[in-house]
Amino acid sequence: MGDSKEFAGELFDTLSRRRQVHVENGISKNQLRQFWEDMTNQDLESRLQIFFDMCDKNGDGRLTEDEVKEVIALSAASNRLSNLQQQATSYASLIMDRLDPDHQGYIEMWQLETLLKEMVNSDEGNKMTGKSQNLTRTMIPKGYRNPMSRLVHENIERIHENWRRIWVVGLWLIINMILFRWKFNKTRHSPAFNIEGYCLCFAKGSAETLNLNMALILLPVCRRTLTKLRSSFLGTFIPFDDNINFHKIIALAIAIGSIVHMEMHFMCNFPRLTSCPKTQFMESLGPAFHNLQPHYIDLVNNFSSITGALMFVMMAFSFTLATHWFRRNVIKLPWELHHLAGFNAFWYTHHLLAVVYVFFILHGCFLVISRPWYTKTATIYSGNVLALYMSKPPGFKYDSGMYLFVKCPDISKFEWHPFSITSAPGDDFLSVHMRALGDWTTELRNRFAEVCEPPITKPGKGGLMKMATRASHNLEELQEKFPKIFIKGPYGAPAQDYKKYDILLLIGLGIGATPFISIIKDILNHVKLNKLQADSDHRQSPGAKKGPKRAYFYWVTREQDSFEWFKGVMDDIAESDDHNVIEMHNYLTSVYEEGDARSALIAMVQKLQHAKNGVDIFSESRVTPS
Repeated sequence: MGDSKEFAGELFDTLSRRRQVHVENGISKNQLRQFWEDMTNQDLESRLQIFFDMCDKNGDGRLTEDEVKEVIALSAASNRLSNLQQQATSYASLIMDRLDPDHQGYIEMWQLETLLKEMVNSDEGNKMTGKSQNLTRTMIPKGYRNPMSRLVHENIERIHENWRRIWVVGLWLIINMILFRWKFNKTRHSPAFNIEGYCLCFAKGSAETLNLNMALILLPVCRRTLTKLRSSFLGTFIPFDDNINFHKIIALAIAIGSIVHMEMHFMCNFPRLTSCPKTQFMESLGPAFHNLQPHYIDLVNNFSSITGALMFVMMAFSFTLATHWFRRNVIKLPWELHHLAGFNAFWYTHHLLAVVYVFFILHGCFLVISRPWYTKTATIYSGNVLALYMSKPPGFKYDSGMYLFVKCPDISKFEWHPFSITSAPGDDFLSVHMRALGDWTTELRNRFAEVCEPPITKPGKGGLMKMATRASHNLEELQEKFPKIFIKGPYGAPAQDYKKYDILLLIGLGIGATPFISIIKDILNHVKLNKLQADSDHRQSPGAKKGPKRAYFYWVTREQDSFEWFKGVMDDIAESDDHNVIEMHNYLTSVYEEGDARSALIAMVQKLQHAKNGVDIFSESRVTPS
């Protein structure tokens, strides 16, 4: 009875708040009649409003979870449901979860009204058909109640659920696009672009993406590797469980890249090469094809074309049998071909990729069009030193101190040898000096000796002798006689960091001085540039590159002939280095030390010659050896 009195008191307070009646001194008969009319009114809207006002004690139009809990407890007490009264907290939480999907911490009158109306009308069955399904709408979060906001929120949820997949695939796509764009732009500046146009750009760009994807496609199916990586910290932001899907995406990219690469070559590049005017062909690509314009059959019958076609057929066969229709045996083939469907066909044809990788490597080694570059001159010095002077290949950028690899297929098709670059980055040519010490370098020297000739005049005072390439007005004829040379590089070496230092101390022994020669040339070029700027505007340009302020070069050699290798560099130092930025010291160890009777006369002649003419008797340069 006490619980019912408490409920009646809450109801009385609610009615007085609605009528804005002050009940401290009681109510009048007229006010009591109004209260009675409110309580006995059978209209559902009125009864729901009274119930909501009982819950909303502060009158803000919102019900918090605590207010809902209090009303449930009062209702349970008035109905003598003690167990329900004890579970009022959990039931209040249940109502809030249903009617507050946005987790705002409160519900409004219309939401509670919708819930109670649907409960009252639940027995009417088919009468609900014509009504708006307000209860369902109430339980839908606010962001999903109209098509536009629902689309936005669904996409946000998809991004939140798949962010690991999105960033991995996005990064992969960006790398592919960067590689494609880089190769595309690089090919536009090649000589072949003048003939083949953008067909070559698309072929080379797709080939660059194939290099990446062929290296990546096996990674998602390396099970042991993925097992270890899955348990590492990488598993928090890389979806290793989607490895098969990523494998399929990469396979699709390889299929697209292969189709583009094949079509551009066979249907565009090759016809343009064979049909362009011969003069244009010889000017742009003549040396790359030994000055013979090929026919279409010659290009198709090329080793690179054959390996490319075989790879395309094997990958197409493997890709087809890996599709759902063949792997799951969905497609029904004739009895003679039924072995091409099913898991076994998929599994065994996938092992063809091992052969594809072999062809893939060979395909890159024997390109139809290799980067053309030309040997300008070759010089053979006494002491078995061969110097090669070449035009720079397109896009070949390097720093002094770097090295490159040289291959002569006429000697060995797979043998590469490293040599330091002796030309400076600012020179209009590329040069390397190599000494014939082994079988390969000796054979290369002999090959170039066949196209070189000794000087007509007798050796000079120092007895130095060299052989140079024969002069020829026909460049094509001269190139045909030269051994074919391939280069790879440039590659970095510790010596290339010389610009970080103000003072350099360079010590070279014999042919080992080659990287320092390039550095000395580069410093000398900067000295000449600064000298020209000083002559033109009497001040140094603020954009001038900074470099070492002082360089000391000590070259130790035991043969007099060695000085001829870089005699031009020594003469340039003496003529252009007015501020003595470069200080060069040559040490000839074959001469006995000063004070020895066997070298006293030579030393005296050396001093007299240098004092009179400023020229050294050993190197015939202005740098005096010690």
